[in-house]
Amino acid sequence: MKIPFFSWRFLITICSLFVNFGVFVVSDQCLHDQRELLIGLKNSLKFNSALSTKLVHWNESLNCCSWKGVTCSEEGRVIGFNLNNESIYGGLHKSSSLFSLQYLQNLSLAYNKLNSSQIPSQFGNLTNLFYLNLSNSGFAGQILSEISNLKRLVTLDLSTNFLPSYSMLEIKKPNLATLVKNFVELKELYLDGVNISAPGNEWCKALSSSVPNLRVLSMSDCYLSGPFDSSLQKLQSLSIIRLDFNLFNAPVPDFFANFANLTSLGLSSCGLNGTFPEKVFRILTLQTIDLSNNELLQGSLPEFLPNGSLRSLLLSGTKFSGALPGSIGNLKMLSTIVLSGCNFSGSIPNSMANLTQLVYLDMSFNNFTRPIPSFSMAKNLTEINLSHNDLTGKIHSLIWKDLLKLVSLDLGYNSLEGNIPDSLFSLPSLQILQLSNNQFSGRLEFNVSSHLLNTLDLSSNNLEGPVPTSFFELQGLKFLSLSSNNFNGSLQLNKIQQLRNLSNLDLSFNSLPVEYNETNSLLSSFPQITTLRLASCNLKTFPYFLRNQSILTTLDLSINQITGEIPNWIQNLTNLLYLNLSYNLLEGPLLNLPSTLSLSILDLSFNKLQGQLPTLPPSATYLDLSWNDFSSVIPAGIGSSLSVAFFLSLSNNQLSGSIPVSICGAIYLEVLDLSDNLLSGAIPQCFYEMGETLRVLDVRRNKLSGNISDSFSVNCGLQTLNINGNQLRGVVPKSSENCKNLEVLDMGNNQLKDVFPCNLKNISSLRVLILRSNQFYGSIDCGGPNTSWPMLQIVEMASNNFTGQLPRESLSAWKAMMDDIQYLQIPILQFDHIYYQHLITVTIKGFDIELVKILTIFTAIDISNNNLDGPIPEEIGKIKSLVVLNLSHNALTGHIPPFLGNLTQLESLDLSSNKLTGEIPVQLADCLTFLEVINLSFNLLVGPIPFFKQFATFSEASYEGNEGLCGYPLNKKCTLGPRSPPPTFQETHSNSEEVHLNFVSAELRFIFGSGIVIWPLMFCKRWSTWYFIHVDNILIRIFPQLNLGIKYRRR
Repeated sequence: MKIPFFSWRFLITICSLFVNFGVFVVSDQCLHDQRELLIGLKNSLKFNSALSTKLVHWNESLNCCSWKGVTCSEEGRVIGFNLNNESIYGGLHKSSSLFSLQYLQNLSLAYNKLNSSQIPSQFGNLTNLFYLNLSNSGFAGQILSEISNLKRLVTLDLSTNFLPSYSMLEIKKPNLATLVKNFVELKELYLDGVNISAPGNEWCKALSSSVPNLRVLSMSDCYLSGPFDSSLQKLQSLSIIRLDFNLFNAPVPDFFANFANLTSLGLSSCGLNGTFPEKVFRILTLQTIDLSNNELLQGSLPEFLPNGSLRSLLLSGTKFSGALPGSIGNLKMLSTIVLSGCNFSGSIPNSMANLTQLVYLDMSFNNFTRPIPSFSMAKNLTEINLSHNDLTGKIHSLIWKDLLKLVSLDLGYNSLEGNIPDSLFSLPSLQILQLSNNQFSGRLEFNVSSHLLNTLDLSSNNLEGPVPTSFFELQGLKFLSLSSNNFNGSLQLNKIQQLRNLSNLDLSFNSLPVEYNETNSLLSSFPQITTLRLASCNLKTFPYFLRNQSILTTLDLSINQITGEIPNWIQNLTNLLYLNLSYNLLEGPLLNLPSTLSLSILDLSFNKLQGQLPTLPPSATYLDLSWNDFSSVIPAGIGSSLSVAFFLSLSNNQLSGSIPVSICGAIYLEVLDLSDNLLSGAIPQCFYEMGETLRVLDVRRNKLSGNISDSFSVNCGLQTLNINGNQLRGVVPKSSENCKNLEVLDMGNNQLKDVFPCNLKNISSLRVLILRSNQFYGSIDCGGPNTSWPMLQIVEMASNNFTGQLPRESLSAWKAMMDDIQYLQIPILQFDHIYYQHLITVTIKGFDIELVKILTIFTAIDISNNNLDGPIPEEIGKIKSLVVLNLSHNALTGHIPPFLGNLTQLESLDLSSNKLTGEIPVQLADCLTFLEVINLSFNLLVGPIPFFKQFATFSEASYEGNEGLCGYPLNKKCTLGPRSPPPTFQETHSNSEEVHLNFVSAELRFIFGSGIVIWPLMFCKRWSTWYFIHVDNILIRIFPQLNLGIKYRRR
């Protein structure tokens, strides 16, 4: 019987399948010895069965090759073992059966908790391994050299996410070179979080000499240092370099641009400096580059080639600068751009509209200008942050309407203007919208089509009109800030009942009376709020619903008109951290605040609270009870309530008695203000010994007595010392020179008797020096060039007994000429924008003025009422920002120098009661256009008074007591008339109907007054006009100072 050919082929195929299946079934069976090793391993391990996903499911009745985490060869030998994330705890004993699995090629014990034990040396027995992953497995200590026996390794991962509660792995002895010396096949090395502590030449050479085929180098946070050694460039196969969180303190070398296969470069937080090589950005394969948080790293972005591979560009926290190149639009694959906190400037390129794959964009904290381009083609964008720039223009609806996946949009702190488009409120995925601190204006109207919006910040704009009712339809809203706008009308606070998820509400500083109707609301219907700010909202009472706010942490009701006592239920707000009730009309006694209250910031200033000072909350860091009517003594044990306090102000009350020594126990105290009270006794000596913590000590205007203790700490950190207006005696302590950071020193209005404090001349930070109304004596010249206070801007030394001349060299050193206007202030709690404002009293324009905010551009010199002599030195004319100059009641001699006309910012000038001679320089009248007060009385001045510009506004009292002066406003007339300034060039050569006639000396008038000339001048109109114009022009060119501005008009 014949069998057809095709049937034979079919039969052979079927038989072959059965044979092969039989072989497969047999080869898939786990060998007995392998099975026993695995069972022994499981029995020796400790693991959490509730969290295990592999070991807990091993069934000994089944083939061990089918167990989860086990891979077998065809012969039934275990070649792969994966127990990652199995919640294994305890150690791994060196006799573990794991080390008898000789055929293992792949092994992972990652993400377990192996009790911070050392990696057993027996791992070195598994010589067939080409993949070993012990990352985050809980091993610790030195990595032993036996690991280097694994010569076939292709991937080694010993990385760890280091936590303080765990010990670190180390590669020190043996070092990195010993560990990797046999890894010639290694392509991927992960040692992140392992303490290697090696300099650049060591770790670079160790890798370049042993792992020539390395593709992945991941050694972030390994305590590596720099600089980068050139040997590293031998690793030309490198594709991924991750060296973040090492402190290289070095530049990135140019050879990094030669890694032609590079796809990812991570060098964030490495202390990099110098200029980053631009060519690295042009590596064609590069997909990710992270250079963030290298504050000294400079650079700029190059022109990018078309169709680049770059997907992530992370440069935040560096000094990269310049404009973004328009060619950035060529990077069509870019999905993440983070350039925050750099120095980029110029406009944002319109070409960025081509970045259709963009998902995340953060370019905040730069100097970008001009309008925002459209990102409407990047339909996958989820976050845009362009805040803290100088962007201008309007934001149009079309830019945003297609960004349907946008979750967060932050355009705050720019100069954007116009209306806020209603399309922003229609984006279906939008959750965060921050537009604060711009110039948006107009009414706000929108329809709610999305309920995902949870954060809305429109504060500090120019929005107006009533608050839209649409806000109260945003059911998902958690954070709402409308503060510092021009919203008007009125707002029923009851409406917030509709916002069930609201936790943070700020309506402060609008023209918006906030009203609350108790009868229409149930306490339980209000959302539980954590932050409520209603400053300057015309509130008359405490909103009743507050008593039911159990999770309230921040309450600001300042600058309102709330009367009566502080309600008792505030004590029940046990989660309250911030309470500001300042600038109200609160009165009555203040009850002791319970210790259970967790208040950190308490501001009750500017009210009418009376009675005894209460027990202060011990958890408070900021305490301001100033400007009230408290009339008790300061409790002796107040220090126990100041254990964590940074700021304490009890100023402007009626507190009496002595200052408690217990305050010195407040070891964190930075500002102590007890000014304007009735305190008596001595300043506690321990105040001077409070070390570098105390920055402001203000006890001015009390009744303190005794000497100033000579016990300032060697580490004195005082920036302000104000003891003005007390009854203190003695001398300026020598140890005060330890206060190297002193900015304000006010010792005025006491009974101090000492020479000028030259021992303080090396305190270069001093800006304000007030010694007025004491008994200081002697010279104010400390001698030597540039020795005294280059930052000094206010000098008040009036009413003492100083003698000698004004110090020329010291005046040259007082260079407090600031270009930028800013307040001299001390940050206390910067996260909440709380500052201590210096307050000093200076005499300006004859009045004692309190400067609450001292502008760094404000300068004043008052050395009046002393016994100084000699001329006014020319150095004063160089202090061009001087606002107040008072040298009165001395014995100064010489002329009033014309260079005082250089002091163009001067508002008050007092040179009265000296021995000054000569004429009043015309430059003073011509240049001092801001002058409001001048006093030149009781000197020996002569000649006509310049009577023009500001000088035309001064009264007779400014010049009395000078017998030689004449002209208005004095009754004594001058023979030649008053003096006026010369005309401008334009006035002289104009075609105006006005012409200027110069009155010249008698001799010149005689020459031009001959009869031949006089007759036509008197009787010929054309001749007289021609004469006056042309002769005047000639004389003005020769003697411009003779022009006195007498005007003639044609009839």
